Amino acid sequence: IVYSVKGGSVTAMTVFFPLDTARIRLQVDDNRECRCTPLLLAEIIREEGLLALYRGWFPVISSLCCSNFVYFYTFHTLKATWGKGNTRASPGRDLVMGCIAGAVNVLITTPMWVVNTRLKLQGAKFRNKKIHQTCYKGMLDAFQQIAKQEGVKTLWNGILPSLFLVMNPAVQFMLYEGLKRKAMKGGRKISSLEIFLMGALAKGIATTITYPLQIVQAVLRFGQSNTGSQRTFLGSFHTVLYLVSQRIKRHGLLGLYKGLEAKLLQTVLTAALMFLVYERIVGATFKIMGLS
Repeated sequence: IVYSVKGGSVTAMTVFFPLDTARIRLQVDDNRECRCTPLLLAEIIREEGLLALYRGWFPVISSLCCSNFVYFYTFHTLKATWGKGNTRASPGRDLVMGCIAGAVNVLITTPMWVVNTRLKLQGAKFRNKKIHQTCYKGMLDAFQQIAKQEGVKTLWNGILPSLFLVMNPAVQFMLYEGLKRKAMKGGRKISSLEIFLMGALAKGIATTITYPLQIVQAVLRFGQSNTGSQRTFLGSFHTVLYLVSQRIKRHGLLGLYKGLEAKLLQTVLTAALMFLVYERIVGATFKIMGLS
């Protein structure tokens, strides 16, 4: 199951990676005009070249594999343990297991995502002149420079909003598992299109609910702006409130959803494709093994 998820995640993330590039530009560079995603992608290509859309792809894919392994291994271990004695499945139980798995994942993999955020934005042409450019040769060099120049604790910047954001995959899986159970009532087989739509709907709802925290998370992970609060270790509750209030002050309430279009396109399509590949790989594997 874990390898099926990894295969689905890598495929989906690679296909829709340019959308994630657009999303993080809008989240971190708050002086960049919020325009439709296709125009923003065209602007990046014109200013930085076509390959800029895939800048940081390998570190992200490597981290995604580790992150998904930790999350799904924890989730399915909890599911197998909690399911002993034929305990009836429920959305509430799925939500709790998703939250626990997400928290474990955040604590272990946050340093990788801090580094990834910086590598993805390295070389970007920022509109906000207060943002400092970084100069890393790769993931290992980034780890070393951050630990040496900013302290080891910086590798866990943004962990507080990240812990709150465990609700995102938790809500996503609760909705997805609930929809799947309803669709499979009476032993009915579900089609690829239904899997795709269920995955898209579940992720779309979860992303919209948690998006403002994702902006705070991205800013804290990047940590290269001249606002002292952004360098607070872990990103305290006060820091989160400060960044949210500053965003609202500069851009209004809609500023908390800047880049949501690109994020929804990327995450919804990625999640839907991931679930599609995941279900098909698991189905084929079980068939080969002679399991139901």
